[in-house]
Amino acid sequence: MFYILDAEDHVRVEPRHFGLPTHEAVEKQLNEDFADSISREFGYVISILSVGKIDDGIIISGDGAAYYNSQFRLLVWKPELHELTYGTISEITNFGAFIQIGPERGMIHISQTMEDYVSLNKTGTLSGKSSKRSLGKKDDCIARIVAISYKAGTPKIGLTMRQPGLGKLQWLEEDKNKKEEDIKKAAKRAGKGTKGKKGGKK
Repeated sequence: MFYILDAEDHVRVEPRHFGLPTHEAVEKQLNEDFADSISREFGYVISILSVGKIDDGIIISGDGAAYYNSQFRLLVWKPELHELTYGTISEITNFGAFIQIGPERGMIHISQTMEDYVSLNKTGTLSGKSSKRSLGKKDDCIARIVAISYKAGTPKIGLTMRQPGLGKLQWLEEDKNKKEEDIKKAAKRAGKGTKGKKGGKK
């Protein structure tokens, strides 16, 4: 999920930025320090949106940099457990698929791609044995985050599409159309049944 985060910190501005106006120097340093960084607390920092109030700088003996207590706003993306997410399939493998969600890729194990027996076919797509549905690169999908691990620094995100309302967008559209058609057929049958009944005398 994307967030706008208001933060305050002592920004260590390195000497190479001293020739710039304070606001510009702090902004450049923040972009170098935070942009594209990843942490368990904040997730992915996409960009520095703005820099607000900046206090007077402080120089610490033995450190050539200057420190400015600064207020700033970040655009971050942080995956949340059980979150529904939209993404696009970026790679198909023999064990599943990778889907691009925000700035990171999540992994869908082959057993979690659909409610069916699934295998990798010669065309490089995952195919369901009974449903005949296929999943390939560039397919747009809705999935749920079921696992997040930060053990290797960059979070590993596990996804599933084996729940109602999840899967390839084309499948969801097909399911919707089928449901609407079934409702129409049921209503038609109910209407015929009503017309066939004759009212009795009281």
